[in-house]
Amino acid sequence: MAGGIRSPRIHAELRARGLRVGKKRVERLMRESGLRARQKRRFRHTTDSKHAFTIAPNLLARDFEASAPNRSWVGDVTFIATGEGWLYLAVLVDLFSRRVVGWATSAINDRSLVLAALHQALRTRRPAPGLIHHTDRGSPYASEAYRQALAAAGVVVSMSRTADCYDNAVAESFFATLKAEHVDHQRYATRDDATASIGDYIEHFYNTVRRHSYVGYVSPMAFELKSQVAALAA
Repeated sequence: MAGGIRSPRIHAELRARGLRVGKKRVERLMRESGLRARQKRRFRHTTDSKHAFTIAPNLLARDFEASAPNRSWVGDVTFIATGEGWLYLAVLVDLFSRRVVGWATSAINDRSLVLAALHQALRTRRPAPGLIHHTDRGSPYASEAYRQALAAAGVVVSMSRTADCYDNAVAESFFATLKAEHVDHQRYATRDDATASIGDYIEHFYNTVRRHSYVGYVSPMAFELKSQVAALAA
């Protein structure tokens, strides 16, 4: 939309609150009030792909749609500035609803970080064997410990091609949203402060409240619940 106003999410929120208003009017009122969407920054990579671990084929092949929960997850790592130094954040996102199903933070970008996010996702979602797990080819994801954890859960491994950010666009889009809507407007004195703040955003806003364009301007959890109700009624 011209000028970066981006009114659809505001329009959906107003309609959900019972206000009858057209999209063009919302756009006009936002423009008149000087309201614009917070802009996403370009993504910066943390991938270290110079290692001797086995690289999995790209099974996802940029198919970012899933017909049900726990069919395809994408994962990635980003970094956030704090007064104590960098904090690394690892996430796993379900492509069905765009819900963050696992996340973890650490002062070090290593296999322990990504394993913590994976174990959280496996505990809470309990996926059936055959789930596709797609990430970049960084050493934490390609490590033997991580591959063993995936194999034990019956998860199928998929990895992006070398230096191709579009192969993992959904995970990178989540990080851009997180930073534009939340992190870039905070100042974290400690890594613990950042972890608490990011966790609150993920669990109490992004997953539960934030309206996502991909799922019809409802939250990821609302979309999953709606899909479960529809399946029971069928």
